[in-house]
Amino acid sequence: MESSKEKRGLEGTGLELPPNRHGNLKSASSDQDFKDILLHIKSSKTPAVINYGASWCRVCSQILPAFCKLSNNFPKLSFIYADIDECPETTQHIRYTPTFQFYRDGERVDEMFGAGEERLHDRLWLHS
Repeated sequence: MESSKEKRGLEGTGLELPPNRHGNLKSASSDQDFKDILLHIKSSKTPAVINYGASWCRVCSQILPAFCKLSNNFPKLSFIYADIDECPETTQHIRYTPTFQFYRDGERVDEMFGAGEERLHDRLWLHS
């Protein structure tokens, strides 16, 4: 039955998230989905930030609405949310949630551990 299908990605968090106005916010809902997104990041010139989180992580749930809101403030950045439980193979290198990784010209250039909306905003500004 299709209607009983479990919600994944950003929808699966169960949080009230602000709408994305620029189409620059995506979520990976499987390992294959995340591999495709990573491939696009590596071949693209668009700067990107990946938010690695988990639905059971309280700190992740606190920063995710801000992450979504900030996607509206930085329209030239690609924002990606990857739940480590939905993408177990491609996120096994992540040891702490939330982790934010920043990419420029297809290369990872920065990483931030933990939350803090102001810290995240400053990093986004730096990499946008």
